[in-house]
Amino acid sequence: MKRLRATARMAAEDAPKFYNLLANSRDVDEARLLDVNTTMDGVETLLFAIDGDTSTFEREATDSPGIESVEVASSDGEWAYALVVMRPAETPLFGALQRLGPQAGLVIRTPIVYRDGEVQCRAVGDPAPLQAALDVAPDAFEVRIDEVGSFRGVLDDPRNALSDRQLEAVRAAHRLEYYGQPRGATHEDVAAELDCSPAAASDHLQRAEAKLVDAVLDDLGPDV
Repeated sequence: MKRLRATARMAAEDAPKFYNLLANSRDVDEARLLDVNTTMDGVETLLFAIDGDTSTFEREATDSPGIESVEVASSDGEWAYALVVMRPAETPLFGALQRLGPQAGLVIRTPIVYRDGEVQCRAVGDPAPLQAALDVAPDAFEVRIDEVGSFRGVLDDPRNALSDRQLEAVRAAHRLEYYGQPRGATHEDVAAELDCSPAAASDHLQRAEAKLVDAVLDDLGPDV
């Protein structure tokens, strides 16, 4: 079983309107497809997180073929959330993506990220279905494979990448407000909690932080 990370780009002039509202809009810095609920009658409900001004998306999305309704909920934070009801078979691009999964025997993982004209996604499957998926990708897509590797399973949870000592160090640092602004503790304070030298505490934290940063970039960042 392999895992794949891929980036696909579609020129704005060739892309369906709904795709452009997510990936090519000046009003949206980034959109993420978080979850999908599929019904027996071919209707899907999709939950998107959107970083940006959602007014244009909310106003124009229902003009796209297959989009039945859009409901946007703003939040006090960076992201707004959109619940979209669509018929993928009638929606250009989404219908193609819907057919791709069952044909290739893949699991497409979320989030799927739309940013700067591109859509970035991860999939899990065996090598042959992965290649078959690329062979049937829509012609308008320029597909770039960012990574193919062994499926890591539970290591997709960033905490599982840390050793027990590294996790203990991060918890102690957090408890002491080492990560606060302004910083409320030093390596020496963390070392006292761990009963080790400051150099050892620094090493535990640096190794843990590097693994956590790698995990975040792998799942949500530019190299999704």
